[in-house]
Amino acid sequence: MTAADLLPGFAYRRIATAGAEINVAVGGKGPPLLLLHGNPLTHVAWHKVAPDLARDFTVVAMDLRGYGDSSKPDGGPDHAAYTFRAMAQDGVEVMAALGFDRFGVAGHDRGARVGFRMALDHPDAVARLALLDIVPTHHVLSAPPLGWALESYHWFFMAQKAPFPERLICADLPYYIQYKLNKQGVGLEIFAPEAMAEYARCTTPEQIHAVCEDYRATVTLDFAMDDADFGRKRIACPALVLWGSNSHVGRHFRPLAAWAPWLADYRGWAIPTGHYPAEHRPDLVLAAFREFFPA
Repeated sequence: MTAADLLPGFAYRRIATAGAEINVAVGGKGPPLLLLHGNPLTHVAWHKVAPDLARDFTVVAMDLRGYGDSSKPDGGPDHAAYTFRAMAQDGVEVMAALGFDRFGVAGHDRGARVGFRMALDHPDAVARLALLDIVPTHHVLSAPPLGWALESYHWFFMAQKAPFPERLICADLPYYIQYKLNKQGVGLEIFAPEAMAEYARCTTPEQIHAVCEDYRATVTLDFAMDDADFGRKRIACPALVLWGSNSHVGRHFRPLAAWAPWLADYRGWAIPTGHYPAEHRPDLVLAAFREFFPA
């Protein structure tokens, strides 16, 4: 079984942007909705919700640059090719290539951080924004709680200078992906075996290096961008904030309070999941999306 089998009715395209080539699955009809996955996942992370959404939306699920079957450009000496700004630009260009200048965005984990930056940098493009299981990067890095830091060790480990984290992780890639996905020890049974196989297929040395570049950019350029914008820019479009009650976000932060400086019009609540709500409780994610995004 391939990724395409997990998204029946979706057509695949490879779209060139200014800085990458992006693997995109497109399905359905109706208002456009861009879905952005997190680490260590791919667009397949949405396979339990995307086909249902495609009944009423034109759903676009893309692999972020550096992930899945998208290209993995060189990060550059300052890792600028892997900032959330660069990934957000990819998303805007992908949607423009598909004929959409304004669209809804839903992101999980790294994808939510891309969506956040997209809404700040391209306010005319993002009509509505759903953020799954994150608090702002600026909030996280300004005063990380001890419990969160212990659970999210990879933020700081993967940001170390190359090739240190790459060599250690690539020593046993099957062990790494199994351990990484078993966040909070909730078990891997929430993932479809076919999705797990796809995540394992994409866990290559090339992807690991790109993901490390992503985290190196986060603690340097991304944090600097957010620090420059903090207190000066807010996202005006309606926003939905969802988090897992048993995730590292739900147990160590007050998400709505953390988002208050950044969002002008927002709502949100916890759902009974860990860090992967779209795969653990797709029913709740679907219900929230259908209420939030107008068809």
